[in-house]
Amino acid sequence: MALVDITKSCLDSIRQIQEHVEGAIVYLDAGCTESFQFIGAYPVLLDVGARAICSLENMCALDAVADWNSFSSPARKLVVITSCLLSDAHRYILRCLSTHQVVRHCIIFTSISETAHSAFPDSPLGPDAYQEYEALLVQDYEELVKKFGTNSRGKLEDEGHSHFPSSGKDALHLEASSSANLCEDNPLDYIEDAGPRLVVSVNHFPLILCPLSPRVFVLPSEGLVAEAYLSAEHEDSISPGLPPISTGVLSDADDVPPGATLTAHFLYHLASKMDLKMEIFSLGDMSKVVGKILTDMSSLYDVGRRKRSAGLLLIDRTLDLLTPCCHGDSLVDCMFSCLPRRSRTTSHPQVKSSGNQLKHGTFHLQRSPLDVQIPLGKILNEEDCKMDNFRLLESVEAFLSGWNSSSSDSQMSDLISFSQRIHEKSLNSEGEMLTGCLSSSENFRGTPFLEALLDRRTRDGALLVKKWLLETLRRDNVTLNVKSRPGHVTRQELQAMIKALGRSQSSLVRNKGIIQFASATLLTLEESTSTKWDAFSSAEKILNVSSGETSQSLAAQIGDLINKSALLGSHGNKEKKELSQGVFSLQDALLLMIVGYILAGENFPTSGSDGPFSWQEERLLKEAVVDAILENPSVPKLKFLDGLREELEANLSKSKSEETTKESPKQDIDDFDDDQWGKWGDEETDDDNKNEQVYDDMQLKLELRDRVDRLFKFLHKLSDLKRKNIPTRDGSLTMETNFGDEASMGKGLLYKLLTRVLGKFDVPGLEYHSSTVGRLFKSGFGRFGLGQAKPSLADQNVILVFVIGGINGVEVREAHEALSESGRPDIELLVGGTTLLTPDDVLDLLLGEFSYLRSFQQ
Repeated sequence: MALVDITKSCLDSIRQIQEHVEGAIVYLDAGCTESFQFIGAYPVLLDVGARAICSLENMCALDAVADWNSFSSPARKLVVITSCLLSDAHRYILRCLSTHQVVRHCIIFTSISETAHSAFPDSPLGPDAYQEYEALLVQDYEELVKKFGTNSRGKLEDEGHSHFPSSGKDALHLEASSSANLCEDNPLDYIEDAGPRLVVSVNHFPLILCPLSPRVFVLPSEGLVAEAYLSAEHEDSISPGLPPISTGVLSDADDVPPGATLTAHFLYHLASKMDLKMEIFSLGDMSKVVGKILTDMSSLYDVGRRKRSAGLLLIDRTLDLLTPCCHGDSLVDCMFSCLPRRSRTTSHPQVKSSGNQLKHGTFHLQRSPLDVQIPLGKILNEEDCKMDNFRLLESVEAFLSGWNSSSSDSQMSDLISFSQRIHEKSLNSEGEMLTGCLSSSENFRGTPFLEALLDRRTRDGALLVKKWLLETLRRDNVTLNVKSRPGHVTRQELQAMIKALGRSQSSLVRNKGIIQFASATLLTLEESTSTKWDAFSSAEKILNVSSGETSQSLAAQIGDLINKSALLGSHGNKEKKELSQGVFSLQDALLLMIVGYILAGENFPTSGSDGPFSWQEERLLKEAVVDAILENPSVPKLKFLDGLREELEANLSKSKSEETTKESPKQDIDDFDDDQWGKWGDEETDDDNKNEQVYDDMQLKLELRDRVDRLFKFLHKLSDLKRKNIPTRDGSLTMETNFGDEASMGKGLLYKLLTRVLGKFDVPGLEYHSSTVGRLFKSGFGRFGLGQAKPSLADQNVILVFVIGGINGVEVREAHEALSESGRPDIELLVGGTTLLTPDDVLDLLLGEFSYLRSFQQ
């Protein structure tokens, strides 16, 4: 029986739509672009006959000029693939049609099914969403053409569209020129009575995902499934991007968040496309809701179909927040955490209703794109790399000089603008155009790079990359005079090998996969990056050890981290900051404080109302945080400081100016700044403005202390996760007795859960959702004594683990370790999650722009 391969299934789904893609201009939205990059779908799209592959959000008239398959006639067919609602993509699709008016047939593929469209709160479409949208798009386009004729392209922004109005930052910015001149005849064969001859068809294309390997995947960051919130704002919520605390009370059908509904529909269609019949198991309240939706979606039609049986294990991320917060031993995690990411293509306005309650459909998470950017130009740093940019510039200039003089001014201005952008990049970015990215489709002798690195720790992964480089150099007959020690990896030898492979364009293109991964490894091994990562890991291990002792020692460690972050902020010049590189910033210290509070909740359980520490210990921690914020007022991504940053920065500037102007002999003995002692006998001569400023400073500190109190109430909520989460309440899946383990925080929940499941031990809180066959026996044949025993997840040869809320690289490696230790080589393990979480992503979800921290004002 063939092995389960997620990447292959995605590529096969593209080949199945060949008849639609052939001869068409293909437009991909941001989510699909990210997905197809990881799948390696672009060569496949060109193989099946696509003329060009373009960005939906950044389309232009010149998209019709590019033709990779050398068609002689103008493109009459347009294919749009989107990972969002049809109503969200409507303005972009309408702009494409108004720009390419030669198009007669528009074929739309969306990853959101008709049922999900009708169930999603923000969708205006009903149960027959696809047919409704086909009619609405034709109607909007027909009205546009009737009103503006062939010049509709420039009028679309002003006129908008009648059925799905655009909003906020997503308003279109269209070019003013028309593309009608690209075709001499009337492109629409417009008939006054019959209207434009445009045919629209909408189809479902579910496999929009990002496979990190053939058996590990996450959802695209700008796709609707990953962006939809997972919990509305209520007492048990932590973040809209994370499931709520699992208290055992399931949400009503009307309260199910859209993220849960979309996740269930995605998993259902994923299993259907891969011909898998799922036996569903869930752990956590949100997972149970998703499992129930999946069970309800099953039908009796699936009974007679021959499908391979598989087990689906759904897990709530909030059952283990510790693992994604920590800096584990994973080269892939370090790459995604430390390397720059591509900027988001789309953004969504955040709208809240009265009472600070979240409106359905008005809240979209801004996930970090998975597209890691690797500045190859900085690593290669060769003159020929710079010359390549100027050669491209010269080619464009030659093209401009030979351009037909009869071309429209608008087309000429577009090309000139394009030339200027290339010229500016060539001069200013020092090889920025040579920017690589991490993709699972790049392989070395058939082995996907990411798949191989996901199963290895940092040192082993770096050694594997070095081995790949040496074998590539040997295969290309490239000699390199570099000292190399077996079992060791240095930055110097990696950089020398990368430069040797990138000396020529042919070698650079041929070996781009290994060059990109080696460059990413090189950047993560830089001293600044590796030192900070190791410092985080050491600090987390110290907190872990302290949590096994007393609450006083753990509180002292947290307080020391906060105080050092305040010391970093108090350094006024660059030299002192360079001397304090080992000190964490306030943002880093707050992340470590979250880790400390979660550990305290697991080791020192309390009622949760007053936190795991005594009031004296917590008072010292609060004062340390207040002082650190006063020294670091511009720290980003802290939502509880919204509206207060300008005042804090002004206060810090005033304090710095006073320190530089005050007379040191008179101020050295003054150690009571908070009490604002004045000079003896001068009270009556104090300036009124000065007294007023002192009062303002006091008000600022009071407001800051109030906000810090809210922060600590939120930390109490995190420390109480173990007690409130029913599946982890008995401690069998959370407590770690061996604090000397090589992993700083021990093994994560996923490892412990799979170890128990594969060993066929009972797991508290694990719920089985009856399959279609099980319900049939239960409701019918069971009356005649033909009942069916409850199945075990370990009985399945294929197991898909999906973490609702996200996964990281350490968990993937530990999951494979659990499978290996179980002695079950017959099991195929697949791991998926909502997104790929880094520690910074978790901090942003808990304390950043998309947190619920502001609401806790008790």
